[in-house]
Amino acid sequence: MGNGYLRFAALGDSTTVGLGDPVPGGGWRGWARLLSEALQASYDVSFCNVAISGATAAVVREQQLAGAVAHRPDLASLLVGVNDTLRSTWDPARLREDLLHVAAELTGAGATLMTVRWHDHGSILGLPRLVVRPITERIEVVNEVYDEVHATFGGLRLDLALMPEVLDRANWSIDRFHPSEVGHRALARAWAERLRAAGFELPLPGATPEGGCPPSWRRDVAWMVAEGAPWVGRRARDLGPWAVRRAVVAMR
Repeated sequence: MGNGYLRFAALGDSTTVGLGDPVPGGGWRGWARLLSEALQASYDVSFCNVAISGATAAVVREQQLAGAVAHRPDLASLLVGVNDTLRSTWDPARLREDLLHVAAELTGAGATLMTVRWHDHGSILGLPRLVVRPITERIEVVNEVYDEVHATFGGLRLDLALMPEVLDRANWSIDRFHPSEVGHRALARAWAERLRAAGFELPLPGATPEGGCPPSWRRDVAWMVAEGAPWVGRRARDLGPWAVRRAVVAMR
């Protein structure tokens, strides 16, 4: 399967935006763009990235879906749900409804879905289990919804918990929540392997950093001050009281 026209739409949150993989002059690259560049070796690729940093499943449905469907994608990646788990407005029923609706619309437009099962973010953040247990429980709910999405609509999927790279600190940015360039490359390579197994022709994206911004502790600190710390603060205000209540209950 190759030498044709291929439309690829990427939907989701900051991971798909490419946070953690900066490019010279500003902006982000990320796994989805790396994958689209690899696909260009065999296809005339039209790449549409509608992901938004901080997006929840509802944001994907309300602000990204129409643009992605209008692109008439052959491939559509849907990586979202972690931000839902970090909000006090957590609503599993709404999450399920939104993800199933988005998946139905994308596959109805002819796209092959690309979805994930999320890893345990608590093991990466290095926080006490008492603190991260509520988030872990919510991630399990998100994964159950993705299981239903995959069972209903098929497509390709990636189980991040089975990737040994997830536990390697080099694959994470300074905030330990967004992939580094190395992490984005690992994601792109994992997706490329699944696409090749499905009959697509493409080389594996390189694993070694190249073409982006070289690692810099100054840039990492600047990013953490300008964006990372405010993000943590917003999530702490939003989720903190609920997490504390859950922790107190668990200690009784």
